[in-house]
Amino acid sequence: MEQYVALDVSLKEISVCVINAAGAVMFEGKVAAEPTALMGLIRTKAPRLAKIGLETGATSSWLYHALSSVGLPVVLMDARHAHAALSMRPTKSDRSDARGLAEILRMGWYRAVTAKSFTSHERLALLAARRRLVAIRTDLDAQLRGLLMTFGLILGPGNTDALVRRAEALAEGQPVISGLVTRLAEVRRHVVTQVAALDRDIRRLARSEPTLKRFMTVPGVGPITAVAFLSTNDEPTRFKHARDVGPYLGLTPTRYRSGETDRHGRISKCGDAFTRTCLYEAANGHWQVV
Repeated sequence: MEQYVALDVSLKEISVCVINAAGAVMFEGKVAAEPTALMGLIRTKAPRLAKIGLETGATSSWLYHALSSVGLPVVLMDARHAHAALSMRPTKSDRSDARGLAEILRMGWYRAVTAKSFTSHERLALLAARRRLVAIRTDLDAQLRGLLMTFGLILGPGNTDALVRRAEALAEGQPVISGLVTRLAEVRRHVVTQVAALDRDIRRLARSEPTLKRFMTVPGVGPITAVAFLSTNDEPTRFKHARDVGPYLGLTPTRYRSGETDRHGRISKCGDAFTRTCLYEAANGHWQVV
């Protein structure tokens, strides 16, 4: 009789539940969150393995690729769908969640998710690091403005190094304030240097990838938008139709239809928010030029 293995993953341990096609529990236990130990347990406790299921999460891609690389039939389940089903269970524990995931897997009541490649994850990490540094730079600008404003010193608009030089000039003659501005300015300049370095990495990547170069022929699309779009979608063949990309990125309107009510709402905003923002800015820039 076929056996189904469900994994409830945490950072240190994985709760494992093995059930057969009739729903009988064959094994429940925990194993270290390490692929080798996990594969050994699965081969021992589920010799007639049909499917392995785990939810999407921070470490799910790593485990998915490790298990699939040795030929195990692993399925990545949408965490939102799984949560909706698991929330109906009276108790919440790792053991209970693993049992619930096993039942979902056995019955086929899940939505399979395509795991992104490690290359896509690396590129998304590059964009995330740049985005975080830009946010830090913006916060430092706001800190400088607020600090000087308290003493009646108005810094004014801008986000270049001229802003920092203006802040240093305004703080002259006030030892305490001048010292604080100097330290904030030093950190800001270092952050700007690192953002510029990441920008060079992104441009180098865009020049080396033919697909990215083709994306950038679209008016308004630059290296960041191109890398974000390619990395988020990863493998285009997983979309049955080109029109499926819009809903995946949350760019299609929601709809509420019940009885006599038929109402279209705002865009769903599902999927990657940063990629959606990049596409919006690219489209907005294109229409401004036109």
